[in-house]
Amino acid sequence: MHRRKIAAALTVVTATSLAVAPQARAAGFAQQEIRWQQCFDPAPPGAERLECGTFTAPMDWADPRNGRTITIAVSRTRPLSGTAKTAVFTNPGGPGVPGRTVPLMFANRPKLSENAEIYGIDPRGTGDGSNVTCGGFDTFGATDPRDRSRANLDLVHGGMELQAKFCQTRSGELGKFITTEQTVRDLDLLRQIIGRKKVDWLGYSGGSWMGAHYATYFPKTLDKIVLDSNTDFTGPWQGVFGDFGMGFERRFRVDFLPWVAKYDDVYHLGKTGEEVRQAYERTRAALGEQPVTLPEGTYHPAILDLTLAQGLYTKYSFDFAARKLAQLAGALPAPLSAQASYPDATQATQLGILCNDTEFRGDRRFLERDAAADCARWPLLGHYQLMGPCAFWDRPDVQLRRPTGIGVPPTLMVQSVRDPATPVEGARKAHAGFAGSRMLTVQDEGDHGIYGGDNDCVNDVVERYLVDRVTPSGDLSCPGVPLPEPGQRQAGPLQRAHELAAQLGW
Repeated sequence: MHRRKIAAALTVVTATSLAVAPQARAAGFAQQEIRWQQCFDPAPPGAERLECGTFTAPMDWADPRNGRTITIAVSRTRPLSGTAKTAVFTNPGGPGVPGRTVPLMFANRPKLSENAEIYGIDPRGTGDGSNVTCGGFDTFGATDPRDRSRANLDLVHGGMELQAKFCQTRSGELGKFITTEQTVRDLDLLRQIIGRKKVDWLGYSGGSWMGAHYATYFPKTLDKIVLDSNTDFTGPWQGVFGDFGMGFERRFRVDFLPWVAKYDDVYHLGKTGEEVRQAYERTRAALGEQPVTLPEGTYHPAILDLTLAQGLYTKYSFDFAARKLAQLAGALPAPLSAQASYPDATQATQLGILCNDTEFRGDRRFLERDAAADCARWPLLGHYQLMGPCAFWDRPDVQLRRPTGIGVPPTLMVQSVRDPATPVEGARKAHAGFAGSRMLTVQDEGDHGIYGGDNDCVNDVVERYLVDRVTPSGDLSCPGVPLPEPGQRQAGPLQRAHELAAQLGW
């Protein structure tokens, strides 16, 4: 996300053998200071308040005195006046997405930004700190996994195995220490360095996994915990990504296809959702026969699927995805434009976390059966297996604790009912298995990443909890925001973070 031994297994660590705060102090890590500086000179508009710095952490928290260290890059915004009431650690998910732009997402939320120091963190392995890498090798999307011929399956699964070898070999010694357990210990070291007895957590998507585990390992140092767009963090990663196709298929059929059909005068792809779906299938088949090259790159079936999937994360991306489909279908002319790309370290960090954290059960035969079954149910993305390389991964001996919520402060979970990337079914499992959690369900909504966007009800509930420190007495519900008209632009909170990172060259 796989088979070459690169080093000895991680030491199995128990709660009594690895008391992180005392070890961090003893090794001197907690006594360091972060030299905060302006991130840019001159700062681009909107980034003037962002300060950047770095700190040093052990490469392996099981042996922090051995001299092997890594660098973690961080950022923060502080209230313009007065003293911050709290510090909020943030994470945009992935897992493995760099997070230093995230504090800028809340410039339009003065109730939060004027009462808290907001920290953005590039987790170990990615961003501006110590990186892992797959050497630029990426097999995902290189061939059409819907093609179930033996020759193509050899390409698909041979590519997954080669992906594992590239990532583990090119990441070297650091690769086996890219885990959630190691990362949350970095986070608590940051808490000690900034001198806070407690901090708050605001995590999106994969940041719900990280936040739940942070609370599990350090229940006494987190106060308010917001988990937005939730994975089932009470189970293994394999279950989380097993629902990937289901979530995207639902969003595609219930929201996207009827919306495109409603605006057939704009996109010319069909007057019903089924007609639009058939236009997609025809276009996909045509690209399989003859790929189409546009200024931003070459489109074949897999790239079309992934482009549409990217457009399903937020309703404000529907227009882009529909126009791209229409251009490839010949219904609209193709403009001269370019698409952003993501750094290799993000991919390598994601695969390290997914494949190191929890055991992957299955081999190539399992992958073939699983993809065939999922494709029959969820044809848009069911045949893509993001965790496939984990079947070939030389996994270190990581024993990640399972979050239960016991001893953890009451946690607020925010979840839309048609979230494509983190389906509501997984969030409900996590809610049921995480004691003391409150679920804020956003009805008739499918966006991934809600707080900080244009849903006033959600923003009010989250800020009453996070800023006013009032915990909901039970589960809550908010209405979703209606789908926009074509061309109506407004990025969701996670999209803003990605766009800012691209604009700032991060």
